Amino acid sequence: MRWVTPRHLAGDDDALAERIGDTLTALGWRMWPTSRDTLLYVSPDELCGVEWILASNPFELGGLYVALQISARPDASSVAAEWNAYFTTGVPHEALADFLVALDASAVPDAGFEGPEVVLTALSAQGWIRDVDRPRTTAMDPGFSAHVSLEMLPPLISDADLREDLMGWQAWAEPTFGAPYLWCANFSASVPHELVAVFAASLASPVPVARHRLPQSAEGRLTIVRRG
Repeated sequence: MRWVTPRHLAGDDDALAERIGDTLTALGWRMWPTSRDTLLYVSPDELCGVEWILASNPFELGGLYVALQISARPDASSVAAEWNAYFTTGVPHEALADFLVALDASAVPDAGFEGPEVVLTALSAQGWIRDVDRPRTTAMDPGFSAHVSLEMLPPLISDADLREDLMGWQAWAEPTFGAPYLWCANFSASVPHELVAVFAASLASPVPVARHRLPQSAEGRLTIVRRG
């Protein structure tokens, strides 16, 4: 076991499904397999869902297969989701767990009250740098290996708002410039900014995380704080 920083380059320890499954089970979410060979978790109020879609021909973000889709709807009678968030493997499970705990605690998971500035403020508080050319929409870690940015939505990102000019938050880690992405995440336009801010703050946290396995592409940029 090694305790390492920065968190955004620490990977998921090849245990993303197990760690997130433990988080959801502790929150009281129910789980069952679907006919598409996926695993679906549903919140106690039946307003939120988390589905492992890696086995069902998922689409790609940044050249990586999407593994996890999180959705929320306004009421239990609604068939369509209000918003969706998508994550590839490699995402630090601590950041995803914090996002899910905040979602579970949200009284109205489909409604947001803060603007996009709350996401950038959360990152700045952890020492991340705002992009000089896009200070209101983009921030990166001091090592320029991870970015969180408000961008035009790529194809296949589903949202209840069907307008074509919508912006959604994207996050990704690129251990070295031009190298393959370590992980990617995408939030559809209607995901509350407050929830994205929770994910961003956890992602940028300086607190070391425990890992048995380190991503090979990021080993040279990780600091081992202690072993044991």
